[in-house]
Amino acid sequence: MLYDKNHALIESSVPGLPAPKRGKVRDVYDLGEQMLLVATDRISAFDVVMPNGIPDKGRVLNSLSVFWFSLLEGLPNHLVTADVDEYPEALRPAREDLRGRSMLVRKVAIIPFECIVRGYLTGSGWKEYKREGTVNGMKLRPGYQNASKLDNALFTPSTKAEQGAHDLPVTAAELERALGTDKAGRLSELSVRCYRKAADYAASRGVIIADTKFEFGEDAQGSLVLADEVLTPDSSRFWPRESYALGSNPPSLDKQYVRDWLDSVGFNHQPPAPALPDDVVAKTRGKYVEAFETLTGRKFI
Repeated sequence: MLYDKNHALIESSVPGLPAPKRGKVRDVYDLGEQMLLVATDRISAFDVVMPNGIPDKGRVLNSLSVFWFSLLEGLPNHLVTADVDEYPEALRPAREDLRGRSMLVRKVAIIPFECIVRGYLTGSGWKEYKREGTVNGMKLRPGYQNASKLDNALFTPSTKAEQGAHDLPVTAAELERALGTDKAGRLSELSVRCYRKAADYAASRGVIIADTKFEFGEDAQGSLVLADEVLTPDSSRFWPRESYALGSNPPSLDKQYVRDWLDSVGFNHQPPAPALPDDVVAKTRGKYVEAFETLTGRKFI
């Protein structure tokens, strides 16, 4: 295991296993019929991975995903177990390093699109609306402000880009051409249903889920299965309700603090990224931990 000076896990390794496929945050180990997903402490912004990490970030992401998989019961997902004591014998040498930041999942064929749901108008959606009066090509009524709650949650898919590339918006018609009308419609329905259930729960905890992105795969029977991470600070905008206000971007419990710092130092959104200062690392860790504790009602240990 490779840790940085703040003991953030930058790269995982499991003795006896081939090197994993490394994504922006997760290391993926192929175990045959199953996979091991390890949430490292790497952090990306503007699709660029930072040279140093955020301590405990991977544990927050993993624990929140497991929490949401349970809350969204009734919708099939790929989780087998996140209990390292139930892992195969081959993973035993790395068990303590994997504890809390990994999950054993069944293999599914990942749908190559990000399933984004927007409940509020912000970010790139707000920019497009100001310019065109649309979001992902869909015409919206006039009168919305930045951070307005949308009349209806919108399904706004995008491409799923490789590391270092940017996701691009996809219209409903483009998604249907790529996947077929039935599958595209099912993805939209499932994504919005998941978002609404999660948003209702989060509201009871004083948190607004402004938007989020889901990933789905298909199992051997062709059924859609919720996969990868779910409703984490990396895949969602979480706004504390107490600081929400129309017309501006509310403070968020996610990596927006990192994005804001990068913009303040003139980062051009292209690799290589500058190292994050210790105070930015500490404050960002605090945001992730606050998201976990607020949403779950549990103390992060």
